[in-house]
Amino acid sequence: MNTFKYQKDDNGIVVITMDMNGPVNAINDEFYREMSEALDTLEKETDLSGVVFTSAKDTFFAGGDLNMLMAMEPGDERKIFDTVEANKSLFRRLEKLPVPVVAAINGAALGGGYELCLASNYRVCVDNPRIEIGLPEVSLGLLPGAGGVVRLTNLVGLEAALPMLLEGKKVRPQQALKTGLIDATVQSKDELISHCKAWLVNNKDNGEVAIQPWDQKGFKIPGGDINRPSITQIVAMAPHMLLKKTRGLLPAPEAILETAVQAVTVNFDTALKIESRKFASLPVTPEAKNMMSAFFFQLNQINGGGSRPDVKTKFTFNKVGVIGAGMMGQGIAAVAAGLGIQVVLKDVSIDAAEKGKAYTAKVYDKKIARGRATEQDKEQALSLIIATDNDEDLKGCELVVEAVFEDMSLKHKVLKGSEQFLTEDGIWASNTSTLPITHLAEPSHKPENFIGLHFFSPVDKMPLVEIICGKKTSDATLAKAFDFVQQIKKTPIVVNDSVGFFTSRTFASQLQEAATMVSEGIHPVRVDNLGKAIGMPVGPLTVNDEVSLTIGIKVRETQVAAGLIKAEDDRWPKGNKLIEKLVKEHKRGGRYHGEGGYFNYVDGDKAIWPQLLDMYYDPTVEISDSDIKDRLLFINVIESLLCLEQGVLKSVADANIGSIFGIGAPIWTGGYIQFVNSYGLERFQARCEELAEKYGERFKAPAIVGKKIAAGELFL
Repeated sequence: MNTFKYQKDDNGIVVITMDMNGPVNAINDEFYREMSEALDTLEKETDLSGVVFTSAKDTFFAGGDLNMLMAMEPGDERKIFDTVEANKSLFRRLEKLPVPVVAAINGAALGGGYELCLASNYRVCVDNPRIEIGLPEVSLGLLPGAGGVVRLTNLVGLEAALPMLLEGKKVRPQQALKTGLIDATVQSKDELISHCKAWLVNNKDNGEVAIQPWDQKGFKIPGGDINRPSITQIVAMAPHMLLKKTRGLLPAPEAILETAVQAVTVNFDTALKIESRKFASLPVTPEAKNMMSAFFFQLNQINGGGSRPDVKTKFTFNKVGVIGAGMMGQGIAAVAAGLGIQVVLKDVSIDAAEKGKAYTAKVYDKKIARGRATEQDKEQALSLIIATDNDEDLKGCELVVEAVFEDMSLKHKVLKGSEQFLTEDGIWASNTSTLPITHLAEPSHKPENFIGLHFFSPVDKMPLVEIICGKKTSDATLAKAFDFVQQIKKTPIVVNDSVGFFTSRTFASQLQEAATMVSEGIHPVRVDNLGKAIGMPVGPLTVNDEVSLTIGIKVRETQVAAGLIKAEDDRWPKGNKLIEKLVKEHKRGGRYHGEGGYFNYVDGDKAIWPQLLDMYYDPTVEISDSDIKDRLLFINVIESLLCLEQGVLKSVADANIGSIFGIGAPIWTGGYIQFVNSYGLERFQARCEELAEKYGERFKAPAIVGKKIAAGELFL
């Protein structure tokens, strides 16, 4: 053993401290070798009384080797199965040791890390709220393949295990203790090993603690097995509920459900083998490759500072100003204050500012009701927000975020009146979603300190912030903005300046395409339903109703008036004319404005506005479901590719994470650019040609696709 440190004390207790090569402990060839040697030694011990597994790293154990899984192709299923079975046999040997095994969890135990804990007889964790425990493999298009599905189902029962497995829930130590995922907590790392050893000593004469519950005679799964009526009912209903959520687009949840059901149907070792077979089928699927690429490799690239300039100093913000206490401003204030930053929330009147501050109380009231915060947390956050109507109260702010209406002259006025109160090296940010940062920065005395911070609504729930660099934005300003976004625990993507940037122009394209289809005579319910069928959270027409049809018109009119775009340069003339008619002639501005847009809303029910059908629906129009779905999906992909081609996007990772976290790209795609990789570039180009011939030049594949094909490259 080289990276598993093996220490035996006078009581016959062996502590194995995992310190594998690399930043984390992970299931890979090194793990297989080290664990095999450790088990060989343990099985030969003559006076062994117990084993403790812990980690020398900040995390306990990170999980499997995704690089290996990403390399697997269709036809490699047997190889994957054999590898999984070999690793799984190690955990089975571990739990068959004649002495109890304790998992001393000093840091995050996720995926394979928690599967190691499940193979232990007793699990102890440091009570640190930063530590996460769980089996999140489903979020990567996989299932827990080292016994996680079967052991968790046997440990807590099918009903309790399914939400953990199907949603990939990660819980903190106290919640893990409450739900039975761990057995005890200690207050500090210093107490961890001594607690584990004390438990082993206290149980040295208790032979049962060395035998896993599922290996004990007469064991019954909590909640019952397949023969219990309540479990039979869950098994009957679960597939329908799952299909409603995944729409049949994600193989992993289905495989997890099938494996968990087998865990309450067949014997333990047979269930483990079924789990291996199910696991082996997943890494070769495009869905898994897309999700591993986006949610692990590219997300880590972004969170690791891949888009941050090489500015060595990492900046921490203590005082931030927010101008505009409306929906966006109040959300930014709530998030920042909740993380210990003093916030000056400024509006045109004290009443408006105080109303914005009150939003923080509402956010915390909901958290308190769910047990995620305390009254003390609420009071602390509120104490950090200063509501004001006076620009001078912004004095000393290291950052000011403007969150007023999308009006160039108004934003210029706000900038001129308050920029002077920033600290000497403070930065100014606009929360604009569409107006170019370079133009907004024109009145600034320090345009190099001006940047865009595009938050998404609702701010306290949406994880993304789009950082937009103007032509004069300095690297120092970008680095500070990046640091602020990470300080408030959001995910930053970085883009260059343009009209609509990346997320807004891509998001708008799907709304305009949906409107165009309605204008062509396609039934709006069909458009919405097929949008959901490709994995959109809700249909595109419903989204447009929610975000406001009026805003889209005002934004376009503002851009035309400012000379940013030409009125005649419209790729969706029919769709935009339809939206304009709804808003201006029929006063159908969307749900936000009281009246619906495409839909009517009565007593919580939603139905198509009948006059819309009278004006546009043509039952004689023939178009396939596949064409509708591809139009809705491909138009987003094409717009993303154009942003990459035009230099608006700085990286493929920013495109993929931004499209998923910011504008609702179906997660199975791995993001709109990654979708092209898995679909196949030549195939994508050909399908674009088909769509362009039928529905217009806007569907032609951008030139960057042809260049990648010629070079034999993917979008990486």
